[in-house]
Amino acid sequence: MMTPEEEREVREIIAMIPMIATYHGPVTRLGGLTNRVYALSSAVLRVPGKGTEEYINRANEAAAARVASDAHVSPEVLYADVQTGLMVTRLVSNAVTMSPALFRDRPGAPARAGQVFRRLHRSHGVFPFCFELFAMIDDYLKVLSSKDVALPEGYHDVVREAGALRKALAKRPVPLVPCHCDPLCENFLDDGTRMWIVDWEYSGMNDPMWDLGDLSVEGGFSAAQDEEVLRAYFGGEPTPFDHGRMVIYKAMCDLLWTLWGLIQLANNNPADDFRAYADGRFARCKALMGTAEFAAHVRNVG
Repeated sequence: MMTPEEEREVREIIAMIPMIATYHGPVTRLGGLTNRVYALSSAVLRVPGKGTEEYINRANEAAAARVASDAHVSPEVLYADVQTGLMVTRLVSNAVTMSPALFRDRPGAPARAGQVFRRLHRSHGVFPFCFELFAMIDDYLKVLSSKDVALPEGYHDVVREAGALRKALAKRPVPLVPCHCDPLCENFLDDGTRMWIVDWEYSGMNDPMWDLGDLSVEGGFSAAQDEEVLRAYFGGEPTPFDHGRMVIYKAMCDLLWTLWGLIQLANNNPADDFRAYADGRFARCKALMGTAEFAAHVRNVG
């Protein structure tokens, strides 16, 4: 539920946007970790969160959202202000916002996610940003260097260990494709027949297996769910090389988003306990990297 103060603020924002300025109907809060999202009848308004201007390029986001819309994997962009970060998109009717539980309980959900990733990655679209994992780690560390937040103990040691993964991935580079790069379950809308993806803040040209690995982590996928999404994506059994890259990125996305969580903590984002979020991410990354299965996947890649 919105407070009266929040509703007044949202109404003032609506009045600033010409295409929806005359809207006086109901406004429903939809959620969001860093941003605030509201349903307005047939449209959705996104209001950027505090501090996101430090690490989000809104021009890149708007361009990627339009490319994704053209590829029929994301709702139509009706308005995007790259200065303020305000965005209005068309509401997808009869669709539910996904969650880890819904990915587990809705029949065929992992397969539909694999299919929408396949459509995006094979769209031949071009995003203006290149998602460089290790460069982003450096950038986030730079942001955190001016903030009073402690890294998890041993973080830099694991980054050094990840250098071996970087070398393994570089031995057989794959063509970069347009990727979402931040596939939280809540960024998927499912109508039971197909899925749509929203929120292109972190999107960029990337190894396609990042998207599949990151979704697996965000959804807490089981081995069976991993197999379902991979088989739907490839139209059959993945190669050990492809499967290995997916698993490597499961660890690397946790390594990166650990820092993202600490930035939210530093910015006093009230949406979650971001200290616990960051520490949990880092612990999961270390645990996966320490398994014999992970070592076997690295050998299959490099």
